[in-house]
Amino acid sequence: MSTAARFSAEMLRIDAGDVALRLERAIRDIVRRDLRRKGAVVALSGGVDSSVVAALCARALGKDRVLGLFLPEADSSADSLRLGRLVAEQLGIRSVVEDITPILAAAGCYRRRDEAIRSVVPEYGAGYKCKLVLPELLGGPRYAVYSIVVESPSHVQTKARLTAEAYSQIVAATNFKQRTRKMMEYYYADLLGYAVAGTPNRLEYDQGFFVKNGDGAADFKPIAHLYKSEVYQLAAYLGIPEEIRQRNPTTDTYPLDQSQEEFYFSLPYDKMDLCLCGKNCGAPVEEVAAEANLSPAQVQRVYGLIDSKRNATRYLHRQPVLVAPVQEV
Repeated sequence: MSTAARFSAEMLRIDAGDVALRLERAIRDIVRRDLRRKGAVVALSGGVDSSVVAALCARALGKDRVLGLFLPEADSSADSLRLGRLVAEQLGIRSVVEDITPILAAAGCYRRRDEAIRSVVPEYGAGYKCKLVLPELLGGPRYAVYSIVVESPSHVQTKARLTAEAYSQIVAATNFKQRTRKMMEYYYADLLGYAVAGTPNRLEYDQGFFVKNGDGAADFKPIAHLYKSEVYQLAAYLGIPEEIRQRNPTTDTYPLDQSQEEFYFSLPYDKMDLCLCGKNCGAPVEEVAAEANLSPAQVQRVYGLIDSKRNATRYLHRQPVLVAPVQEV
Protein backbone atom coordinates (compact mmCIF):
# COMPACT_ATOMS: atom_id res chain seq x y z
CA MET A 1 0.00 0.00 0.00
CA SER A 2 1.29 3.48 -0.84
CA THR A 3 2.26 5.54 2.19
CA ALA A 4 -0.09 8.24 0.86
CA ALA A 5 -3.09 5.93 0.60
CA ARG A 6 -5.46 5.86 3.53
CA PHE A 7 -6.56 2.44 4.75
CA SER A 8 -10.16 1.75 3.87
CA ALA A 9 -12.61 -1.15 3.89
CA GLU A 10 -12.76 -0.59 0.12
CA MET A 11 -9.41 -2.38 -0.04
CA LEU A 12 -11.40 -5.56 0.52
CA ARG A 13 -13.69 -4.87 -2.42
CA ILE A 14 -13.02 -7.06 -5.44
CA ASP A 15 -14.12 -7.37 -9.04
CA ALA A 16 -15.83 -10.70 -8.40
CA GLY A 17 -16.23 -11.57 -12.06
CA ASP A 18 -12.55 -11.02 -12.80
CA VAL A 19 -11.45 -12.91 -9.69
CA ALA A 20 -13.75 -15.84 -10.51
CA LEU A 21 -12.40 -16.03 -14.05
CA ARG A 22 -8.78 -16.07 -12.87
CA LEU A 23 -9.55 -18.71 -10.25
CA GLU A 24 -11.29 -20.93 -12.79
CA ARG A 25 -8.25 -20.76 -15.07
CA ALA A 26 -5.95 -21.54 -12.16
CA ILE A 27 -8.05 -24.52 -11.05
CA ARG A 28 -8.04 -26.01 -14.55
CA ASP A 29 -4.29 -25.58 -14.80
CA ILE A 30 -3.60 -27.02 -11.34
CA VAL A 31 -5.92 -30.01 -11.55
CA ARG A 32 -5.27 -31.05 -15.15
CA ARG A 33 -1.68 -30.00 -15.77
CA ASP A 34 0.09 -29.90 -12.40
CA LEU A 35 -1.76 -32.66 -10.55
CA ARG A 36 -2.85 -34.62 -13.63
CA ARG A 37 -6.21 -35.49 -12.11
CA LYS A 38 -9.59 -35.83 -13.81
CA GLY A 39 -11.70 -33.69 -11.48
CA ALA A 40 -12.17 -32.47 -7.92
CA VAL A 41 -13.68 -33.70 -4.65
CA VAL A 42 -15.20 -31.00 -2.45
CA ALA A 43 -16.53 -31.65 1.06
CA LEU A 44 -19.68 -29.53 1.32
CA SER A 45 -20.44 -28.21 4.81
CA GLY A 46 -23.35 -25.94 3.98
CA GLY A 47 -21.07 -22.93 4.54
CA VAL A 48 -20.02 -20.20 2.15
CA ASP A 49 -16.40 -21.30 1.67
CA SER A 50 -17.06 -24.86 0.53
CA SER A 51 -20.00 -23.65 -1.59
CA VAL A 52 -17.79 -21.14 -3.42
CA VAL A 53 -15.04 -23.71 -3.97
CA ALA A 54 -17.54 -26.21 -5.37
CA ALA A 55 -19.00 -23.58 -7.70
CA LEU A 56 -15.56 -22.54 -8.95
CA CYS A 57 -14.57 -26.17 -9.55
CA ALA A 58 -17.79 -26.87 -11.44
CA ARG A 59 -17.23 -23.83 -13.66
CA ALA A 60 -13.57 -24.67 -14.19
CA LEU A 61 -13.76 -28.44 -14.71
CA GLY A 62 -17.37 -29.10 -15.65
CA LYS A 63 -20.13 -30.19 -13.30
CA ASP A 64 -19.64 -33.83 -14.29
CA ARG A 65 -16.07 -33.70 -12.95
CA VAL A 66 -16.87 -32.49 -9.44
CA LEU A 67 -18.01 -34.69 -6.57
CA GLY A 68 -19.64 -33.12 -3.54
CA LEU A 69 -19.25 -35.03 -0.29
CA PHE A 70 -21.56 -34.69 2.71
CA LEU A 71 -19.87 -36.03 5.84
CA PRO A 72 -22.29 -35.67 8.77
CA GLU A 73 -21.84 -37.19 12.21
CA ALA A 74 -23.82 -37.40 15.43
CA ASP A 75 -23.18 -33.77 16.43
CA SER A 76 -23.73 -32.20 13.01
CA SER A 77 -26.46 -29.64 12.46
CA ALA A 78 -29.23 -30.82 10.17
CA ASP A 79 -28.91 -27.47 8.38
CA SER A 80 -25.39 -28.36 7.22
CA LEU A 81 -26.59 -31.34 5.21
CA ARG A 82 -29.69 -29.56 3.95
CA LEU A 83 -27.76 -26.51 2.73
CA GLY A 84 -24.97 -28.62 1.29
CA ARG A 85 -27.51 -30.55 -0.75
CA LEU A 86 -29.05 -27.27 -1.87
CA VAL A 87 -25.70 -26.19 -3.33
CA ALA A 88 -25.02 -29.54 -5.00
CA GLU A 89 -28.45 -29.53 -6.62
CA GLN A 90 -28.06 -25.95 -7.80
CA LEU A 91 -24.63 -26.69 -9.31
CA GLY A 92 -25.79 -29.97 -10.82
CA ILE A 93 -22.84 -31.92 -9.40
CA ARG A 94 -22.85 -35.51 -8.20
CA SER A 95 -22.94 -35.97 -4.44
CA VAL A 96 -22.52 -38.72 -1.86
CA VAL A 97 -23.49 -38.86 1.82
CA GLU A 98 -21.12 -40.67 4.18
CA ASP A 99 -22.21 -40.71 7.82
CA ILE A 100 -18.92 -40.91 9.75
CA THR A 101 -20.53 -41.47 13.17
CA PRO A 102 -19.68 -45.22 13.34
CA ILE A 103 -16.01 -44.54 12.53
CA LEU A 104 -15.80 -41.82 15.17
CA ALA A 105 -17.52 -43.98 17.78
CA ALA A 106 -15.16 -46.88 17.06
CA ALA A 107 -12.16 -44.55 17.47
CA GLY A 108 -13.48 -43.34 20.83
CA CYS A 109 -14.05 -39.76 19.67
CA TYR A 110 -17.20 -39.16 21.73
CA ARG A 111 -16.09 -41.27 24.70
CA ARG A 112 -12.72 -39.51 25.04
CA ARG A 113 -14.34 -36.09 24.71
CA ASP A 114 -17.00 -36.84 27.31
CA GLU A 115 -14.44 -38.23 29.77
CA ALA A 116 -12.56 -34.94 29.59
CA ILE A 117 -15.74 -32.92 30.07
CA ARG A 118 -16.70 -34.97 33.15
CA SER A 119 -13.37 -34.09 34.74
CA VAL A 120 -14.71 -30.54 35.16
CA VAL A 121 -18.49 -31.16 34.92
CA PRO A 122 -19.06 -34.54 36.64
CA GLU A 123 -22.79 -34.73 35.83
CA TYR A 124 -22.21 -34.54 32.07
CA GLY A 125 -23.75 -37.61 30.43
CA ALA A 126 -26.46 -38.92 28.14
CA GLY A 127 -28.70 -36.21 26.74
CA TYR A 128 -26.25 -33.41 27.50
CA LYS A 129 -24.81 -31.08 24.88
CA CYS A 130 -21.65 -29.00 24.90
CA LYS A 131 -19.43 -26.46 23.14
CA LEU A 132 -16.09 -24.76 23.78
CA VAL A 133 -16.01 -20.97 24.09
CA LEU A 134 -13.44 -18.21 24.49
CA PRO A 135 -14.04 -14.99 26.43
CA GLU A 136 -14.69 -11.84 24.44
CA LEU A 137 -11.48 -10.43 23.05
CA LEU A 138 -12.39 -6.78 23.58
CA GLY A 139 -12.68 -5.95 27.25
CA GLY A 140 -12.04 -9.55 28.28
CA PRO A 141 -9.13 -11.00 30.23
CA ARG A 142 -5.62 -10.46 28.87
CA TYR A 143 -4.98 -14.18 28.56
CA ALA A 144 -7.90 -16.07 27.08
CA VAL A 145 -8.71 -19.47 28.56
CA TYR A 146 -11.29 -21.84 27.10
CA SER A 147 -14.44 -22.75 28.99
CA ILE A 148 -16.96 -25.51 28.38
CA VAL A 149 -20.65 -24.69 28.11
CA VAL A 150 -22.89 -27.67 28.83
CA GLU A 151 -26.63 -27.95 28.44
CA SER A 152 -28.62 -30.50 30.45
CA PRO A 153 -31.50 -32.53 28.98
CA SER A 154 -33.82 -29.96 30.64
CA HIS A 155 -32.06 -27.19 28.64
CA VAL A 156 -30.26 -25.64 31.60
CA GLN A 157 -26.85 -24.29 30.60
CA THR A 158 -23.81 -24.01 32.84
CA LYS A 159 -20.27 -22.85 32.11
CA ALA A 160 -17.03 -24.14 33.60
CA ARG A 161 -13.42 -23.17 33.03
CA LEU A 162 -11.37 -25.99 31.52
CA THR A 163 -8.11 -27.28 32.85
CA ALA A 164 -5.28 -27.50 30.34
CA GLU A 165 -5.53 -31.29 30.41
CA ALA A 166 -9.29 -31.36 29.81
CA TYR A 167 -9.03 -28.84 26.98
CA SER A 168 -6.26 -30.79 25.24
CA GLN A 169 -8.21 -34.06 25.45
CA ILE A 170 -11.42 -32.49 24.13
CA VAL A 171 -9.61 -30.96 21.17
CA ALA A 172 -7.59 -34.12 20.46
CA ALA A 173 -10.77 -36.19 20.51
CA THR A 174 -12.84 -33.87 18.32
CA ASN A 175 -9.99 -33.61 15.80
CA PHE A 176 -10.92 -37.18 14.86
CA LYS A 177 -13.84 -35.60 13.02
CA GLN A 178 -11.80 -33.51 10.60
CA ARG A 179 -9.26 -36.25 10.04
CA THR A 180 -11.94 -38.85 9.36
CA ARG A 181 -13.64 -36.54 6.89
CA LYS A 182 -10.36 -36.05 5.06
CA MET A 183 -9.83 -39.81 4.95
CA MET A 184 -13.18 -40.15 3.17
CA GLU A 185 -12.36 -37.33 0.77
CA TYR A 186 -9.18 -39.09 -0.29
CA TYR A 187 -11.01 -42.39 -0.65
CA TYR A 188 -13.21 -40.86 -3.33
CA ALA A 189 -10.30 -38.95 -4.84
CA ASP A 190 -8.38 -42.22 -5.24
CA LEU A 191 -11.47 -44.00 -6.53
CA LEU A 192 -12.19 -41.42 -9.22
CA GLY A 193 -8.72 -40.11 -9.98
CA TYR A 194 -9.74 -36.69 -8.64
CA ALA A 195 -7.89 -34.04 -6.62
CA VAL A 196 -9.06 -32.95 -3.17
CA ALA A 197 -10.04 -29.28 -3.01
CA GLY A 198 -9.35 -27.46 0.26
CA THR A 199 -11.79 -24.77 1.38
CA PRO A 200 -10.01 -22.46 3.88
CA ASN A 201 -10.18 -18.72 3.33
CA ARG A 202 -7.27 -16.40 4.15
CA LEU A 203 -8.39 -15.70 7.70
CA GLU A 204 -8.58 -19.41 8.51
CA TYR A 205 -5.37 -20.30 6.68
CA ASP A 206 -3.34 -17.45 8.20
CA GLN A 207 -4.67 -17.89 11.72
CA GLY A 208 -4.60 -21.69 11.91
CA PHE A 209 -8.30 -22.41 12.03
CA PHE A 210 -7.86 -25.94 10.73
CA VAL A 211 -6.70 -29.36 11.88
CA LYS A 212 -3.30 -30.62 10.78
CA ASN A 213 -3.78 -33.58 8.44
CA GLY A 214 -7.52 -32.97 8.74
CA ASP A 215 -9.29 -30.10 7.03
CA GLY A 216 -5.81 -28.59 6.63
CA ALA A 217 -4.91 -31.30 4.10
CA ALA A 218 -5.74 -30.88 0.41
CA ASP A 219 -4.22 -31.07 -3.06
CA PHE A 220 -5.05 -27.44 -3.80
CA LYS A 221 -6.61 -24.53 -1.90
CA PRO A 222 -8.16 -22.07 -4.36
CA ILE A 223 -9.43 -19.42 -1.93
CA ALA A 224 -6.72 -19.46 0.76
CA HIS A 225 -5.49 -16.05 -0.44
CA LEU A 226 -8.94 -14.43 -0.18
CA TYR A 227 -10.24 -12.70 2.92
CA LYS A 228 -13.59 -14.00 4.18
CA SER A 229 -15.20 -10.73 3.10
CA GLU A 230 -13.94 -11.34 -0.44
CA VAL A 231 -15.30 -14.90 -0.42
CA TYR A 232 -18.76 -13.52 0.38
CA GLN A 233 -18.52 -11.21 -2.62
CA LEU A 234 -17.61 -14.18 -4.82
CA ALA A 235 -20.54 -16.12 -3.36
CA ALA A 236 -22.96 -13.39 -4.42
CA TYR A 237 -21.47 -13.28 -7.92
CA LEU A 238 -21.61 -17.08 -8.28
CA GLY A 239 -25.24 -17.19 -7.17
CA ILE A 240 -24.70 -19.17 -3.97
CA PRO A 241 -28.11 -19.35 -2.22
CA GLU A 242 -28.80 -16.35 0.00
CA GLU A 243 -29.59 -18.58 2.99
CA ILE A 244 -25.99 -19.78 2.93
CA ARG A 245 -24.62 -16.27 2.43
CA GLN A 246 -26.66 -15.04 5.40
CA ARG A 247 -25.72 -17.98 7.64
CA ASN A 248 -23.47 -17.17 10.58
CA PRO A 249 -20.09 -18.96 10.15
CA THR A 250 -20.13 -22.01 12.43
CA THR A 251 -17.75 -24.76 13.50
CA ASP A 252 -20.39 -27.53 13.35
CA THR A 253 -18.16 -29.61 15.62
CA TYR A 254 -19.94 -29.66 18.97
CA PRO A 255 -23.56 -30.60 19.81
CA LEU A 256 -24.49 -27.02 20.79
CA ASP A 257 -24.65 -24.38 18.08
CA GLN A 258 -21.34 -22.55 18.01
CA SER A 259 -20.02 -19.65 15.96
CA GLN A 260 -16.43 -19.41 14.76
CA GLU A 261 -16.23 -16.15 16.66
CA GLU A 262 -16.91 -17.66 20.09
CA PHE A 263 -14.79 -20.73 19.40
CA TYR A 264 -11.66 -19.27 17.82
CA PHE A 265 -11.52 -15.69 16.54
CA SER A 266 -13.27 -13.86 19.42
CA LEU A 267 -14.29 -11.16 16.93
CA PRO A 268 -16.69 -11.07 13.94
CA TYR A 269 -15.04 -12.08 10.68
CA ASP A 270 -15.53 -8.66 9.06
CA LYS A 271 -13.62 -6.91 11.84
CA MET A 272 -10.96 -9.62 11.84
CA ASP A 273 -10.58 -9.21 8.07
CA LEU A 274 -10.06 -5.47 8.44
CA CYS A 275 -7.51 -5.92 11.20
CA LEU A 276 -5.63 -8.66 9.34
CA CYS A 277 -5.64 -6.63 6.12
CA GLY A 278 -4.51 -3.53 7.96
CA LYS A 279 -1.69 -5.39 9.66
CA ASN A 280 -0.62 -6.98 6.36
CA CYS A 281 -0.62 -3.56 4.68
CA GLY A 282 1.24 -1.81 7.48
CA ALA A 283 -1.64 0.63 7.84
CA PRO A 284 -1.70 3.03 10.82
CA VAL A 285 -3.59 1.56 13.75
CA GLU A 286 -5.80 4.66 13.96
CA GLU A 287 -7.02 4.20 10.39
CA VAL A 288 -7.77 0.50 10.90
CA ALA A 289 -9.60 1.33 14.13
CA ALA A 290 -11.80 3.88 12.36
CA GLU A 291 -12.77 1.40 9.62
CA ALA A 292 -13.41 -1.47 12.05
CA ASN A 293 -15.29 0.69 14.57
CA LEU A 294 -12.75 -0.21 17.25
CA SER A 295 -10.41 1.84 19.41
CA PRO A 296 -6.68 1.95 18.54
CA ALA A 297 -5.97 0.03 21.76
CA GLN A 298 -8.42 -2.68 20.71
CA VAL A 299 -6.80 -2.98 17.29
CA GLN A 300 -3.40 -3.34 18.95
CA ARG A 301 -4.85 -6.16 21.01
CA VAL A 302 -6.17 -7.85 17.88
CA TYR A 303 -2.73 -7.49 16.31
CA GLY A 304 -1.27 -9.27 19.32
CA LEU A 305 -3.78 -12.09 18.85
CA ILE A 306 -2.90 -12.33 15.15
CA ASP A 307 0.80 -12.64 15.97
CA SER A 308 0.14 -15.24 18.65
CA LYS A 309 -1.99 -17.39 16.36
CA ARG A 310 0.54 -17.07 13.55
CA ASN A 311 3.25 -18.39 15.85
CA ALA A 312 1.09 -21.37 16.78
CA THR A 313 0.12 -21.93 13.14
CA ARG A 314 3.70 -22.42 11.95
CA TYR A 315 3.58 -26.01 13.20
CA LEU A 316 0.30 -26.62 11.36
CA HIS A 317 1.80 -25.42 8.07
CA ARG A 318 5.02 -27.40 8.41
CA GLN A 319 5.72 -30.28 6.07
CA PRO A 320 7.27 -33.46 7.55
CA VAL A 321 10.83 -32.70 8.59
CA LEU A 322 13.59 -34.82 7.03
CA VAL A 323 16.72 -35.58 9.02
CA ALA A 324 18.78 -35.28 5.83
CA PRO A 325 17.97 -34.10 2.30
CA VAL A 326 16.68 -36.69 -0.14
CA GLN A 327 17.80 -35.94 -3.67
CA GLU A 328 16.53 -37.47 -6.85
CA VAL A 329 19.13 -39.44 -8.82
